[in-house]
Amino acid sequence: MKFLIVGLGNIGETYSNTRHNIGFVVLDALAQSAETKFSADRYANMAKIKFKSRILVLIKPSTYMNLSGKAVRYWLNKEKIPLENLLVVVDDIALPLGTLRLKAKGGDGGHNGLIDIIYHLESTEFSRLRVGIGDDFAKGYQSDYVLSQWTKQEEEVMIPKIKIAGEAIKSFVTIGVGRTMSMYNK
Repeated sequence: MKFLIVGLGNIGETYSNTRHNIGFVVLDALAQSAETKFSADRYANMAKIKFKSRILVLIKPSTYMNLSGKAVRYWLNKEKIPLENLLVVVDDIALPLGTLRLKAKGGDGGHNGLIDIIYHLESTEFSRLRVGIGDDFAKGYQSDYVLSQWTKQEEEVMIPKIKIAGEAIKSFVTIGVGRTMSMYNK
């Protein structure tokens, strides 16, 4: 069985340790735990790992956040992965810092990366792992907030959550979205 695991973020050093790039960070940690590395490929940096007889195709789109859909559609088609085996890891300002929420399907929540993926797939029927980054910003400063660096205190909260997010991904590919939701959506 093959799964496409997509971490959303923006490429480039400018964005490397920003809140908006938590999807990239989760996939980097997952690849590192499997002792594999990402390599540049079409529309994304890609790595493959095996876990319990499953192949996980990990991609970090190189199209920038707001144009992620093109990369997701390309890799689903290239690897012949069904939509039910897609999981998108995304930051979410509507969740408190460090909160993880797995959803089997749903809307875009105003997230530009999800908006573009839904547009390109013409579907909302895919799973997403939402990682809470909090909403500690003044009205009108959302963009500045999500594109700014983590504070030391936020990093201390997030480091263990990144590992738990990797465990949730492994659970998703082995026992499915429903049972994984009941385990991790606390």
